[in-house]
Amino acid sequence: MRKETKASRVAPMMGRRRFLQGAAWMSGSIATCVSGWVIRPDWANSAAAPIKVGIATDLTGPIAYVGNATANVANMVVKDINNAGGILGRPIELFIIDTASTESVAVANVRRLIQRDKVDVVLGGITSSMRNAIKDVIVTRGKTLYIYPEQYEGKECMPYLFCTGPTPAQQCDQIIPWLIKNGGKRFALPSANYVWPHVLNKYARELIEKNGGEVIFEEYYPLDQVEYGATINTIMSNKVEVVFNTIIAPGVGPFFKQLYQAGFDKRGGRLACVYYDENALNLNAPHEIEGLASCLDYFRAVTAQDPGSARIQAEYDEQFPGKILFAGAATGMYRGLKLWELAVKEAGNLDREHVAAALDHAKISEGPGGPAQIVPGKRHCKMNMYTAVAKNGIFEIVTRSEGLVDPMEC
Repeated sequence: MRKETKASRVAPMMGRRRFLQGAAWMSGSIATCVSGWVIRPDWANSAAAPIKVGIATDLTGPIAYVGNATANVANMVVKDINNAGGILGRPIELFIIDTASTESVAVANVRRLIQRDKVDVVLGGITSSMRNAIKDVIVTRGKTLYIYPEQYEGKECMPYLFCTGPTPAQQCDQIIPWLIKNGGKRFALPSANYVWPHVLNKYARELIEKNGGEVIFEEYYPLDQVEYGATINTIMSNKVEVVFNTIIAPGVGPFFKQLYQAGFDKRGGRLACVYYDENALNLNAPHEIEGLASCLDYFRAVTAQDPGSARIQAEYDEQFPGKILFAGAATGMYRGLKLWELAVKEAGNLDREHVAAALDHAKISEGPGGPAQIVPGKRHCKMNMYTAVAKNGIFEIVTRSEGLVDPMEC
């Protein structure tokens, strides 16, 4: 996903004590080590050996707010599956380990999932660097299926690794034409200096120019930069109409504030940031980001349009009151688990070859944001995409894709 440390949204450091206090699903779990939890199925028929599902996500660390949302969703989906009779007559046992925003910690904990717990599938990883750190442990050495649920920069085509979050094509193909029509043709691409902005901007630039727009400048800044006077002077003096931002935290909040103070919005400028969801709106005062456009697979406003999304959101709200259902990682987790469930049922067993072959064409009719399906031979997911605009501190949907959008990967 977006950042090697994935600080694309700001949240305070979540220590272990706060994590334990906030994780509502923990009541039925068993601690296996300082960074691991097992959620046992409550089945009377103990003779049925459980299917083991591993979740690798940031339960602690600077992006624990994202990781805990994915863990919540995993618990919710697995609970539903078990309540409906499990898979192949067997319950699911959920193993959740902490990747702690640290690749070395993640590798050690994921290795335990594979070697000690012998899970049948692994889902998780938030940052692209985290995915790259653990995928070999899972897929190559561990001979286990891996599902990566996060919005990311694309280009991941490893066998037995399936991606269920949005890709650059799914986002940019929707939002760039809208921005040109509803913002202007003169674009600036201020960016954090790491893999996601570089790859995304390459795709965005080609699409901007193809649609008659122009990139006035494209610049990359250190991840911890928080002062942007020179950049904002360039934006204002060159009459930039659309700021297509990929600066991440900690710099994104100060950048948006300084851009607002310079009068960018008063002269009709349009701000865009495709990783912004409901949680990210809290990084600035509402007036500082009024009109900001984003494009994701899910916003809470989708529930007014899609009954399935409304049902899923209501279930999540009931089980995890006060917690946000994030777009990207958490919604990709939901898709990944439900698509995998169907694949196992079709395969009739847990053999990696058989399940991967079934997963290659799996589709669900209902999920956060609507239906979804794996593109055969591509190991990426078609899904609905929504363009939304921030108004008074909430996102309002302005357009939705016409049908499921192809990820254009592999």
